[in-house]
Amino acid sequence: MRAAVFYEAHAPLQTQDWPTPTPADDEILVRVAACGLCHTDLHYIDHGVPTAKQPPLILGHEATGVVAQTGARVTQVKEGDRVLLPAVLPCGSCFACRTGRENICLRMRMFGNDINGAFAGYVTAPAKDIFILPDEIPLVEGCIIADAVTTPFHAVKNRAEVRPGDTVAVYGCGGVGLNVVQFARLAGAIVIAVDVAEEKLAHATRLGASAVINPRSEPAGVGKAVRKLTAGMGADIAIEAIGNPVTMRDAFSALRPGGRLVVIGYSDQEVALNAGRVMYREMEIRGSLGCRPVDYPRVIELARAGRIEVASLVTARYSLDEINAGLDTLRAGRGIRSVVVMA
Repeated sequence: MRAAVFYEAHAPLQTQDWPTPTPADDEILVRVAACGLCHTDLHYIDHGVPTAKQPPLILGHEATGVVAQTGARVTQVKEGDRVLLPAVLPCGSCFACRTGRENICLRMRMFGNDINGAFAGYVTAPAKDIFILPDEIPLVEGCIIADAVTTPFHAVKNRAEVRPGDTVAVYGCGGVGLNVVQFARLAGAIVIAVDVAEEKLAHATRLGASAVINPRSEPAGVGKAVRKLTAGMGADIAIEAIGNPVTMRDAFSALRPGGRLVVIGYSDQEVALNAGRVMYREMEIRGSLGCRPVDYPRVIELARAGRIEVASLVTARYSLDEINAGLDTLRAGRGIRSVVVMA
């Protein structure tokens, strides 16, 4: 098969021949249809964040495909089934898994990090962890459900606990942030979208934001602009989907007393927040990672029923041989979500 292989940081992926994997008895072999390009991939390639498995490694954790082969003990799926692969595979037996928080499994395995991912013709996966994709959801565009759609669902529903009437400030309107906007709106929130790109703010408005703020047009700061939109109170919830300590602090400053900051964006830097305000105003700060397996079918059904947009969020498609050009598009912040199409 052909695969795009990661050998070292600060170097392009190399598209080459690679052995087709063989599924174990409890696994399936999936012929990959498409795999999304994610900023997590850039953390490895551009920023030197180490992968759990030493390179060479096939990246890609946002995949759909068709079952090409099943292991001897597999009964829940069959050859020809259309499937979605979750980004992370939980162990099912650690403390986190046994308490319903499989997304922070202590022994989790991630495609394109712990094991070979889906920037390839084929990938193997445990049959117990995959999800059937309904015919109404296109295979290519549906791949972004694996991460860019499910991760915001978990953040909005389980970590931010958005309720009808809440004011939610969403910092960052990229592929993840725009889906935060979608789900917050679906939960009944009044959404304020924040981004420096007018094109992304326009997408946020189309997906349900009631107001938008471009920090470049707010010399007094976004926090003041949010308070102006909320009768001086501030947002009930702020969700940071960028991974920048500066915007994390700014999001925290935009909250009302007793407000909740939820951080989706990844950064390895320290963030300085006023501890006195955290204590005296009973502020909440929560992280959000991925999505629990139990929530994937809910998100898939929302997409199937047309309650959320999926296909329209895929704004660029690249062949495997064009993957480095696709990564350049991601670096430049163009479009909403780009995917690599294997066919």
